[in-house]
Amino acid sequence: MAIPIVSSDDDVENPRGQRERERERELSREFGRLREYRWREHRTPAQHRREREEQDEGQMEQQQEEEQMEQEEQEQQEDLDWPQPQGYRTKSTRQQQQQQQHPQRLRRDFDAKLTLFCQRLESKGFGRGPQLKLHVRRNYLLDDAFRSVMALSRRELQRGRLCIQWDEEDGLDYGGPSREFFYLVSRSLFNPYHGLYEYSANDIYTVQITPEYGLLPRSSLEWYRFSGRFLGLALAHQFLLDVFFTRPFYKALLQLPVALSDLESLDNEFHQSLLWIRDNDVGNGSELGLTFSVTEERPGQPKVELELRPNGRNIAVTERNKRDYLERIIKWRLERGVLPQTEELLRGFYEVIDARLVSVFDASELEFVISGTVEIDLRDWCENTEYRGGYHASHPVIVWFWKALFTFSNAQRLRLLQFVTGTSSVPHDGFAGLRGATGMRRFCVEKWDKVDALPRAHTCFNRLDLPPYPSLGILYEKLLMAVEETDTFGIE
Repeated sequence: MAIPIVSSDDDVENPRGQRERERERELSREFGRLREYRWREHRTPAQHRREREEQDEGQMEQQQEEEQMEQEEQEQQEDLDWPQPQGYRTKSTRQQQQQQQHPQRLRRDFDAKLTLFCQRLESKGFGRGPQLKLHVRRNYLLDDAFRSVMALSRRELQRGRLCIQWDEEDGLDYGGPSREFFYLVSRSLFNPYHGLYEYSANDIYTVQITPEYGLLPRSSLEWYRFSGRFLGLALAHQFLLDVFFTRPFYKALLQLPVALSDLESLDNEFHQSLLWIRDNDVGNGSELGLTFSVTEERPGQPKVELELRPNGRNIAVTERNKRDYLERIIKWRLERGVLPQTEELLRGFYEVIDARLVSVFDASELEFVISGTVEIDLRDWCENTEYRGGYHASHPVIVWFWKALFTFSNAQRLRLLQFVTGTSSVPHDGFAGLRGATGMRRFCVEKWDKVDALPRAHTCFNRLDLPPYPSLGILYEKLLMAVEETDTFGIE
């Protein structure tokens, strides 16, 4: 859908002067690019014939490429990250190249997996049972969430239909309060400030379980079990969370074997060392001086030597046995200090979700299902928005609305999305996949005649009530004020 331009110096009172006009010109150029983004609806028979010929040629080339890659697969097997356990087949080189060459096909495959996952949830009665009303106080969010979720039986976790009742807030839960609940709890529970999780070594964006050494108290382990239950509930009820984990975390949820590349996000220097061992001939190990043992440093404790296999301190790492060494040391590094926490988290997770249901996904796909994406595509947002109450795509207020969003930073756009829908995550299939109280529901902008009021949101219906402000400048200020200064959401 193209976005029409309705603006002139006479019609728009622009308090920002020249800088605002420059923004409008920049936006107009962007809109021009949007107009070009259309499928050609009228093609001649000759064009149809040429397209079919090109498709036939493409299919023949693809078939030849697949045959060639199948032939080369055995030769390239040695280039895999590391040898997987017996009985496990890694993703082939042919599959990896197909991922790069055919992204649309992979997108369709993922959509099919997600549809199958949702159908199986529905057929098994997930979230179709009696209503489970959870009373939550905003000032005691985590404590109340922990108490309520941990008190539920396994059957209630799987069958119960969640209904969130915020303390002293009237309203029915048609999806908005629950969406807000999962969003706010995920922001707090997985925040490194609380100590259960920490940022990965490479960024302050993805998180992982915080390593702990020694005997953990049962109370601490119960919080990891709660984390697993919370993740399972979010999957079962199809709510997105405001958190992104490291790749080994998703593999742990899926009970998939890990690879050497998974170490990069945890310890890049250690990862580079193991890469060197994998890619170079270490001979009889005399020069390398490594054995099947590691020295583990624990905070506040003396160093401990651990054997990776029986009598490992007396077994040198050689070219012949280095593959076994790599497998063992990778497993040790990924489990170091987090094994009891991971076991409790998986226990809670599978109390809600059957392992066979999530097994259709790989680690990357599970990340999309749990967290969606955080990069806002303004074009996609615009094309999947509907208007009510007298607004339409060509209405000046709507044009100003999109111009204001164009000047927003990505963080401000995320805040607006969270203000209206209850979550700042975009579904894997974009804004077309936004969900409301009764299933799929597009983002909606509705006319609200209180010109002196701030915009109002209805999270159950993904609806923004936008007054018909008299200028772009006023709309910009009011919208930004509502997004930046509002902590709670309109509930119907």
